[in-house]
Amino acid sequence: MSKIIVAIDGYSSCGKSTTAKLVARQLHYAYIDTGAMYRAVTLYFCQNHISHTNPKEVQKALENIHITFRRHPETGSNDTYLNGLNVEDEIRKMYISDRVSDVSTVAEVRHAMVAQQQRMGRSKGLVMDGRDIGTVVFPQAELKIFMTSDPLIRAHRRQEELLAKGELVGIEEVIENIKKRDYIDTTRAESPLRQADDAILIDNSMMTVEEQVELVVRLADERIGQAIRRGE
Repeated sequence: MSKIIVAIDGYSSCGKSTTAKLVARQLHYAYIDTGAMYRAVTLYFCQNHISHTNPKEVQKALENIHITFRRHPETGSNDTYLNGLNVEDEIRKMYISDRVSDVSTVAEVRHAMVAQQQRMGRSKGLVMDGRDIGTVVFPQAELKIFMTSDPLIRAHRRQEELLAKGELVGIEEVIENIKKRDYIDTTRAESPLRQADDAILIDNSMMTVEEQVELVVRLADERIGQAIRRGE
């Protein structure tokens, strides 16, 4: 059966990862959370006192950063491992959210992560979400989605996610974090967040997760059918 690459880009806290995970499960595809990769790099920088503005420190640090994903045997989630240690919970904390956009603007960091991501997609059969998947990592992806949502709805979703992990953060702090990340993501010189010309825009402000997944799976099935008809 023909396989494709599904690239899902969009703003922070708009539900990309949740949708991408469920789409991958329905398609029986691999799922890669690229945001988690940048969060893992940020965690390493924090733990080892690496300045993202020091090119020599950054380059040396990247040589010692190894990121993998493993399925959790109990939850079934795709957990992030940094140098062999499960860091899934730690990278979701607010202090990482406050720093990850700055780290992800560094050209050396993006080049290293993009190279890893492209290796992961060589065999297709992949759902990947992030900021530059359809524009930089896989511009040839058969299906590109760009997700957005109302900023206040995104803030409440993010606050609920943090609360579920035991971290109580005020809504104003979450809103400011989202505004900061949006600004940095869309204005950075290296791989800024933007909608690819051939990406399908999905505003999920008033959509349930189930509706989002159903829509993306239907679009993926259409692309898979087209690939089969072309004999790919």
